[in-house]
Order: sequence, then C-alpha cells, then structure tokens
Amino acid sequence: MSYPLTFIVDQPAKRSRLTTFLRIILAIPWLIADYVLLFLAEIVVIIAWFVLLFTGRWPQGLYDFTVGVLRFHGRMLGYLVLLSDDFPPFSLSDDPYAIRLVADPPLAEYSRLKVLFRIIYIIPAVILVYVLQIAAELSAIASWVVIVITGKQPDGLQNTLRFCISYIIRAYGLLFLVTETYPSFDEGGPAVAAAAPTPAPPGGPGADPLSSWKADA
Repeated sequence: MSYPLTFIVDQPAKRSRLTTFLRIILAIPWLIADYVLLFLAEIVVIIAWFVLLFTGRWPQGLYDFTVGVLRFHGRMLGYLVLLSDDFPPFSLSDDPYAIRLVADPPLAEYSRLKVLFRIIYIIPAVILVYVLQIAAELSAIASWVVIVITGKQPDGLQNTLRFCISYIIRAYGLLFLVTETYPSFDEGGPAVAAAAPTPAPPGGPGADPLSSWKADA
C-alpha cells in the first residue's frame, strides 16, 4: 500500500545565480503567508482532533484545507532551500509546480486510539524532523555557495534536500492528523528530470518576475 502523502520534485533544468543569491529576501512573502496558514491549520487540527476522536472521520472541508496548508508549506520550504528557482503559486490547490504534494482522500475511518495519543505517538518523528531540518539547512547553505559560484547544483545536494523536505512534510501530515502511520524513507516521490522550462504567462502562477535578470547557468 502506498503512503497517503507523496512529495514530488522536478529536477531543475538550470539554476539562477541571481535568485539563489537573493533567495532569503525573495522568499519573505511566502514565509509570512506560511506563518499565517500554519497558525490557521493548527486551529483546524485542534477542531479535527475532537471530531476524529468522537466520529473517527475527517470533515472533508477541514481535511482539504489542512492538506492544502501542508502543500503550501512544502512548496515554501522547497523554494527556500533551493529545490526550485521558480516562484511558488500562492495557492493551496495542486497546481502544476516543480514541487508538489499529492494526497489521497481521507480514510473512511481513523483510529481513535492513535488520535487520542497522537502527541505521544509523534515524538520520534518530531526528533527526526529536527535532525533533518539541520541537515536541510546545511545542505541549502552548501547549495547556495555552489550555485552562486558555479551556476550549478550537485545532484547529491539536490537529492539530500529532496529527501529531507519530503520526510519533514510527510511527518507534518502525521502531526496534523492527515495520516496515522509513520512515513517510510523511500516513499517521498521521484525526482523528475525537467526539460527546458516553458515560460509562464505574465503574472501567472509560478511566473518569475526576475526571469529576465537570471544569470546564465
């Protein structure tokens, strides 16, 4: 049985020195939106916890919102740590973007016992997420230096970042009650080699307003 959350990353065809150099500044709007969305998701998850505890079922609207926030968080983290140079869409839906989170529909019934003790059940995953966040930060710093200097990113760094963010997002799914089993280390979704990117329509989702300023890889 496949895991209900799959994290997919398209391998960038080329890298931009300019947007890499300015990444922490360019990511500020998404960081602010992510902070607000995660706060709202925490409220939704508290409500869902009580509903799941008594009924064993996720209300569809609350489930879709929570998955959407996880999707947005995954895109934001991926963009921040240099998994992609394209600006993420400001959307909770499964838009075509280089970083995607695909979610199965909610289960017909969830384990009330796992819901009740989720805060304890999640502890090993929280520890692992903390370790992977450090690994992702170090890999992102190394990638930043290499891309700014050479215009290229070693596959090893890209794969490490994809692995770390994949597990972190799927572990958030466990914390946010979307899933009830631990994610494995080999179900993060494939790294897809991307062809030359097709220019996005002006102002469209993922459009890069600095594309004309990107340095050659």
